[in-house]
Amino acid sequence: MNDKLVFLGLLYFVQGIPYGLQSSLLPVYLRGAGHSFTRIGLTKILYFPWVLKVLWAPLIDRVGTKRHWLVATVSGLALTCLSSAALAPESNIWGVAGTLLAMNALASVQDIAVDGAAVGLLKGRSELGFGNTAQVVGYKAGSVFAGGGLLAVIDVAGWGSMFMLLAFVYFGVALFVWGAPILDVDLLKGQVEARRGVQSDAVQPWRVWRKLLSVPGTPWTMLYVLTYKLGEQGAVTMFPLFLLDHHMTARELGFWNGVIAMGFSICGSSLGGLLLSHFSIGSLMRRVFVMRTVSMVFQSSLLTVLEPSPLMKGMAVMSLSVQHFLGGLITTLTFTTMMHCTQRAEESVQATHYSFLATLEVLGKLMFGALAGTLVDWLGFPTAFLLFFVLSAGTALHVWRATDTGALREQHKEQPK
Repeated sequence: MNDKLVFLGLLYFVQGIPYGLQSSLLPVYLRGAGHSFTRIGLTKILYFPWVLKVLWAPLIDRVGTKRHWLVATVSGLALTCLSSAALAPESNIWGVAGTLLAMNALASVQDIAVDGAAVGLLKGRSELGFGNTAQVVGYKAGSVFAGGGLLAVIDVAGWGSMFMLLAFVYFGVALFVWGAPILDVDLLKGQVEARRGVQSDAVQPWRVWRKLLSVPGTPWTMLYVLTYKLGEQGAVTMFPLFLLDHHMTARELGFWNGVIAMGFSICGSSLGGLLLSHFSIGSLMRRVFVMRTVSMVFQSSLLTVLEPSPLMKGMAVMSLSVQHFLGGLITTLTFTTMMHCTQRAEESVQATHYSFLATLEVLGKLMFGALAGTLVDWLGFPTAFLLFFVLSAGTALHVWRATDTGALREQHKEQPK
């Protein structure tokens, strides 16, 4: 099992790098250059390849092997970083945008392949919990490395050196995947059987979609993954920019939000895997969603304090840390729920089913993340955060009802094995 966790964690680590560059480094860079919250929010459009990945997921199921797709996409990310090292971001913002768009496109294809590998590799409740912890922790560690760590040193190292370092990281991982024996042992049989099933449905794609939607628990999971992050996403995106305007410098924000708070997020994600080995998913989700809603109230109250002070900075850091900790815990529970649902599907459509759910998860965050800046520009921080709170409370109610009468009822009563 340790080999599986290392393999998946490393691949999700390099997959998180583009997200860290865009979510932590780019907003601070643009705000420092005087751009509006609306324009910063619209940069979420660069995540659009993640929304489209469900369209080519069947192709990845049908053509080649997981190893070939992983090596090709990671190598493509390395080449993209090499070309980006020659850019001057101060005078070529469109080149930077194009780089991030290409990295998101390659990472989204890589995500389909590694998710398909994970579905085949992870067996049983315990492995699902720890495997999804490796997924979330690896992804967030990559995000911290790119968004927090590189933001803190970019003034010293420079843009070109930063992307050269990323290129070496990606090339190293591509070589590791090429020689990884774990893909030969665990997935060979499953890939052959899955490809036969997908080929039989290739000329009738509606049959694939019928299979996807008929998997038990899929309709509830679809609505859940579209909405579970809405309030949190607005707060996580906008609160650091509020601090940038009133209380913190870009360097301070890069450290506290990009490194410390994300460290708490990783701790929350790690704890999620441990808790799943002792408690049911449903019972954990009920409690954690209520805790997240309460934390939103505390964070919203800080918006009334505009004068910078050490006390305000301390409370802001505590708020960021708690929000990221709970968000990391919720993300692990969510991806475990998604994978548990996917494992009920036919093997021939499992990778496509999981990619479909993951696409909806990204779509929900992407749409609201793009709108969050506009809401703040129109309504102001206090009113916008009131809306974020309402959305968070609504999701908590949705989960609570599902554990009583809906899709999570069995998982609420069921004890881990």
